[in-house]
Amino acid sequence: MSENRDLFSKFDDIIQVRENLLASGVEDPFSLVMEKVLSPTRAICNGRDTILLGTYNYMGMTFDPDVIEAGKQALENYGSGTTGSRVLNGTYQGHKECEEALREFYGMDHAMVFSTGYQANLGIISTIAGKGDYIVLDIDSHASIWDGCALGKAEIVPFKHNDIEALENRLRRIPEGAGKLVVLEGVYSMLGDIAPLKEMIAIAKKYGAMVLVDEAHSMGFIGEHGRGVAEAQGVIDDVDFVIGTFSKSVGTVGGFCVSNHPKFEIMRLVCRPYVFTASLPPSVVATAATSIRKLMHGSNKRAHLWENSKRLHAGLTGLGFTLGTKEPQSAIVAVIMPDLEKGAAMWEALLKEGLYVNLARPPATPANMTLLRCSLCAEHSSEEVETILGMFERAGKAVGII
Repeated sequence: MSENRDLFSKFDDIIQVRENLLASGVEDPFSLVMEKVLSPTRAICNGRDTILLGTYNYMGMTFDPDVIEAGKQALENYGSGTTGSRVLNGTYQGHKECEEALREFYGMDHAMVFSTGYQANLGIISTIAGKGDYIVLDIDSHASIWDGCALGKAEIVPFKHNDIEALENRLRRIPEGAGKLVVLEGVYSMLGDIAPLKEMIAIAKKYGAMVLVDEAHSMGFIGEHGRGVAEAQGVIDDVDFVIGTFSKSVGTVGGFCVSNHPKFEIMRLVCRPYVFTASLPPSVVATAATSIRKLMHGSNKRAHLWENSKRLHAGLTGLGFTLGTKEPQSAIVAVIMPDLEKGAAMWEALLKEGLYVNLARPPATPANMTLLRCSLCAEHSSEEVETILGMFERAGKAVGII
């Protein structure tokens, strides 16, 4: 009788890498605990007072007094949860108000709120592009985009990252008359680089494809009104679907899709990840709606965040670090490490200095890179950015990276 195969054996290589890393004595970079959060930019992490530079809290809305008050009021008035799907008992007044805030923010006709940003991509992509349709997507797309493609069983056609010519070559080969969806991201979360949306959307339309742009890492910050890279490049009116999340600039949790498509509302009845999951708690949609409305008037915060991004990027470059982009393109500044071991050592050295960043490793990263990913916040002061540069300098020299 043959021995049953352990279903966990497929993870043995990852288990070994993790064990080897921890055997070196480094703190576990994937088990950090925030015992107390002091502000959008500081917390007690693993017992240390720490500057937060890895939270995606781009606009610093998590402690905004109006946002917190809205959440408290909704918690008192509506209770802790809906215990139901949006198509059953899970639509409260707050959900409608949140969708109305999104429609106003983007100037679009339709808005649909999901329980997470991951579910927004999973639901929208899998529902609009099914068997027999084609999805053309950037090879560096987020996991939620890939999973949405797989769930819908469409033909998946990837192209080289941010390569305009490669996109056109892929579209040219798709059979005429087939349903086509091009999926792009405004900001790619690993390196913090932006997509050439203007050129790519023009090509997509030339071949009769619909376009979905994930603006998770640009909403609230990039563009005159914070609508993202598509707005900044003047092509937001040519985008069929914008996907976003509340867990970045909005400062809470949830996901959404906005669209001007005249048939969009049918998605509420045919999108399985929307129909078959519980809706967000009333307190969460109340904080989201309040935050979104405040972000409509966030031009000063946006300007300060750009200043922070440019200063950190220039400072790290000047110290001799290798960064993911030649110029600052977003609120993400990725510092490329020689390998996982050096990256983990640098991550720990920074944590001991009092700085938290994200350690990102394959397969999440492109080209097998190990990255220290820094996510700036509009609430970081200019002085904090200078302090951060000093921490990077001391840690980099201690570990032997600079």
